[in-house]
Amino acid sequence: MDVTALTTSPATTARTAKPAPSNYETFLKLLTAQITNQDPLSPMSSDDFAVQLATFSGVEQQTKTNDLLEQQLVQNAQGSLAQMVGWVGKQARIAAPVHFDGTTPVVLSPNPGLDADKAVLVVRNVTGAEMSRTEIPVTSADYEWLGLDSSGNPLPEGVYDLTLESFKGDDLLGKTGVEYFGMIEEIRSSTAGVTALFAGGVEVSTALITALRDG
Repeated sequence: MDVTALTTSPATTARTAKPAPSNYETFLKLLTAQITNQDPLSPMSSDDFAVQLATFSGVEQQTKTNDLLEQQLVQNAQGSLAQMVGWVGKQARIAAPVHFDGTTPVVLSPNPGLDADKAVLVVRNVTGAEMSRTEIPVTSADYEWLGLDSSGNPLPEGVYDLTLESFKGDDLLGKTGVEYFGMIEEIRSSTAGVTALFAGGVEVSTALITALRDG
């Protein structure tokens, strides 16, 4: 994969829409026209004149400041993108929908509730339909999800949502998303920030990655 292409996202290109350079000239023309056509019996005071100049100057300065800040954000995103290109090909731990290829098990990192004595892994497809409900060990140790439905048959290839339900006795303590390790295929930059792309088109913010390891 050519990772150099990762720096060509539209979000990393320089801003093309700039304030019209004639704004200040237009303001001066309007102000001159206002002075020329003012009522000679009730001319504009010097204070009003100064206020208008100061107001326009402030707006102009704020516009320039906003442009500089936006350019700085773009540069920061490019810097982050360059630093994270080395993440491509590594396994990252995230809590997000997971792509199952129909055969390869997925390594999960469940996190049951502190007082839980039972943990149930619930798998749903993209439409929200429940595909399986499996009791798993009450531990934070890695768990290998085989991608089976309630009948023990392999699920078809697709993206699935994994939820962990923690119980104490018959009482449901809570539901949490399940972290898993997935291979990073691309690092992208957009207006939302820097994101990592995983198999099946799963895309998450790099800020949600909690661990990295070699693939």
